[in-house]
Amino acid sequence: MKVPEPRKLPSGSYYIQLRLDGESISITKDDYVECKTEAELIKAQHRKNKSKRKGAPKTKKDKTLETILEDYITSRKAVLSPATIRGYNTIKENRFSGYMDKKPSSIKDWQELINDEVKADVSAKTIKNSWSLLSAALKYAGYNTPPVKLPQIVPAERPWLDTDQAKKFVKAVHGSDCEIPALLALHSLRRSEIMGLTWDDIDLKKNTIRVRGSSVFDENNKLVYKDTNKTKNSRRTIPIMIPELTKALKSVPEGNRTGAVIKCNPNTIWAQINRICDANGLPRVGVHGLRHSFASISFSSEVGMTEREVMEIGGWEDFQTVHKIYEHLSDKNRQEAAKKFSAFFKNADNKNADRKKPAK
Repeated sequence: MKVPEPRKLPSGSYYIQLRLDGESISITKDDYVECKTEAELIKAQHRKNKSKRKGAPKTKKDKTLETILEDYITSRKAVLSPATIRGYNTIKENRFSGYMDKKPSSIKDWQELINDEVKADVSAKTIKNSWSLLSAALKYAGYNTPPVKLPQIVPAERPWLDTDQAKKFVKAVHGSDCEIPALLALHSLRRSEIMGLTWDDIDLKKNTIRVRGSSVFDENNKLVYKDTNKTKNSRRTIPIMIPELTKALKSVPEGNRTGAVIKCNPNTIWAQINRICDANGLPRVGVHGLRHSFASISFSSEVGMTEREVMEIGGWEDFQTVHKIYEHLSDKNRQEAAKKFSAFFKNADNKNADRKKPAK
């Protein structure tokens, strides 16, 4: 099967989505040829890895779970982001630790792997992600996926700021070391996008931010830049909507406006934001909670953005994601909605009463 032709996006970039053995891989480049070349290289590497797998069943009994995971992770390094590979290695090092030195043929009850993680108070989501990786690695090595029952995932309540809290936060963060990254997050930028932002992406004349590329931790815990984003819609140009962000950016001396906009460790930003929240009686939102707050504020009655506007500014790929995860209603908005609902029936009662009054 040939590599599909790159599709030009509204941003001017070129995009290809590959499907390799059920796995979706997105490639976005500024140049048509560069985009297609990258896709061809990824597909060629996939073919090479696939040919190696044909002999895997002959030697599969000689390998432990740890080696099976190592082989699988190594095979994916060319096509997955450094952050994903780092996450895979974290799972290999920390999950199912009592079984990593065992061979699949010696494991009689695979459910025990899951039960031990549950007893260790590991979250249901972490267990699911860990088992998904191990299952994929076993399949890669030529084994059938063992049947197990996973614990039910209860969606966690993510903290966020409503409109009044957001105004308070903007005042509280003013002049702090984390003011610029915090206000970027409140403009919908993900942590990786904030860390990947350069001064070339900031246009203070047009008052816009261009989101292209990101910086993430690799398997060696080193921050590395990659020219792709989480999804194709993540590459976007957004207006600077909070005046305090414009002021904060302009306050940086022109001689310092080179390279990365944010040069500190992203974990430091998270800690600074939460300290400011604690000091001002606000929810501990961290960086991603401010991104949630952007969507909530945008949908509020005070702002009233459309779904399309929120999706495009926030870089979400579909409406379902926005609705499912990010559309919050504050207590204030709920109360306003309840008042409108109540007023509807009160008005109806008044009209009925007027009709019943005898004519003079």
